Amino acid sequence: MLKEWMKPYRRYLLLMMVFSIVMGLAIIAQAYLIVTIIDSVFLQQIHYLDLIHFFILLVLALLTRTMFRAFIKRLGIAMAGHIKTDVRMSLLAFFTNRSAFISKGGQSGKKTSYFMDGVDELDGYYSQYIPQAIQSVTVPLLIILVILFEHWATAAIILVTAPFIPIFMIIIGIKTGEKSKEQLSQMAAFSGTFLDTLQGLQTLKLFGKAKEQKGKIQKSSLRFRDATMDVLKVAFSNSLALEFISMLSIGLIALEIALRMIILQDTNFATGFLMLILAPEFFTKLKELGSAFHTGKQSTGAAESIQELLTEQHEPVLWGQKEITTHRPPRINFTDIRFGYQEGHFQSQAMTFSVEPNERVAIIGPTGAGKSTLLNVIAGIFPIQEGHFKINGQSQETILETSWFSQLSYISQDAYLFSGTLLENITLGQTDSYTDEEIKQAIKEAGLWDWLQKLPHGIETKIGEAGRGLSGGEKQRVILARAFLRKPKLVLFDEPTTGLDVRTEQILQQSMSRLAQSATVITVAHRLHTIRSADKIILLDHGSIRAIGTHEQLVANEPMYQEMLIIQRGGQESL
Repeated sequence: MLKEWMKPYRRYLLLMMVFSIVMGLAIIAQAYLIVTIIDSVFLQQIHYLDLIHFFILLVLALLTRTMFRAFIKRLGIAMAGHIKTDVRMSLLAFFTNRSAFISKGGQSGKKTSYFMDGVDELDGYYSQYIPQAIQSVTVPLLIILVILFEHWATAAIILVTAPFIPIFMIIIGIKTGEKSKEQLSQMAAFSGTFLDTLQGLQTLKLFGKAKEQKGKIQKSSLRFRDATMDVLKVAFSNSLALEFISMLSIGLIALEIALRMIILQDTNFATGFLMLILAPEFFTKLKELGSAFHTGKQSTGAAESIQELLTEQHEPVLWGQKEITTHRPPRINFTDIRFGYQEGHFQSQAMTFSVEPNERVAIIGPTGAGKSTLLNVIAGIFPIQEGHFKINGQSQETILETSWFSQLSYISQDAYLFSGTLLENITLGQTDSYTDEEIKQAIKEAGLWDWLQKLPHGIETKIGEAGRGLSGGEKQRVILARAFLRKPKLVLFDEPTTGLDVRTEQILQQSMSRLAQSATVITVAHRLHTIRSADKIILLDHGSIRAIGTHEQLVANEPMYQEMLIIQRGGQESL
């Protein structure tokens, strides 16, 4: 997968190859110049002023080597940056294209770990391993050709000993990949556990479970530490082995050169010295490749984890390209639709019903009947598996997604508030898109105006993530203000008043009634007294439609609805 992500950036690889060739030639030129200068000054007794041009060339060779090595490094960093951006966009698309309920599942910290730590782990492969691999193929190849031309015996020793380095790298690399994957898995688990604990710290303290959760975090932290130490052990073993092989090889070459210069006397000083300069350069590049290879295998483990996530099967909601042109509330028709979860926890029966413009529709039923899931299907954030979903007579699969979502507002009891000001939360960061008068009117209609006047900073008051600092009713009114500002044609309510006191519920009900005056309203309700005036009540039971009718019709003809009314009159407030 690492190579697949790299395909759009082959031009970087080509440039790295060209720069590596130039750098290799500079290294060889540097070696020749050093040998020439030392041989001329110390053996041929030539004055160094007569060699000034060689010194200038040596400085140029050193600068060329340094500059092109820096160019290669910069290319690697740039390529890594582009690829990490691409992978993060792929992860973002993966999470946003999944259905609503699947996206809500899992730990937020674990998902964040994939975006941050997991993708950052890929950096080493592209910014270090790939540039070094290109250098370690190109430069040693040029060096061995020169050595073979100048002194075949040294070349023979190198060709015998050098293969041990890549062989050892492969052996170590296999282990590194496994350990790195385990490290990333433990990191993601630790991140998820830690963030979940922070988010639920107040609840844990209230129920006396804080110490127990502290122990879980400690265990998760220790597992991550152990996984990290395993990776470091492999890294240290890799470095030691590479140093040992390199030192042994260079020692053999030095011994061979000494024997030929002193005993056999078939090698002159210049050639021998050139070999002793080029051989370490050859093995240095291979050692650098060994270190980069370890980093690259760490990236491989992260890439495999990300790829496994990206290949998870999910059912996307399909959309088309047609704009919704009418300014009236939409007419919605469902014919024999089925929906459910891949895991098999819930599967609906075939459902057929319609929602007319400006109609008030309520969806009721016992827990687990599929009320919220059906509302998500209507909203277009949960896919249908069979049947037909038509909007104004057009198939949902042909409608432009943004055109549909611009028509509706979805208000639920767990709608999200962001860390920021109340104004930013009401306008969703698009303050410039609305006039001050529009914002003020939306706040008033949501019943927030008097409350805002009492705040020291008014609408610029900052709130914490998930609405920290606000009561349940205040959160819901902020969310209602969003809806009033958007002026939707379709409003979906998912038990927005659950858990609120009677007074707050009455205030919200009044705001919801005002919002419903110009829009179609579909409500999932637990409290039956809130939906008696609905034009149509859909009663669900075990994933199927048991009955459809007005309050009076269901009271007269549906025993299950009658029983629900009796239970609530007995004091229970939820179905």
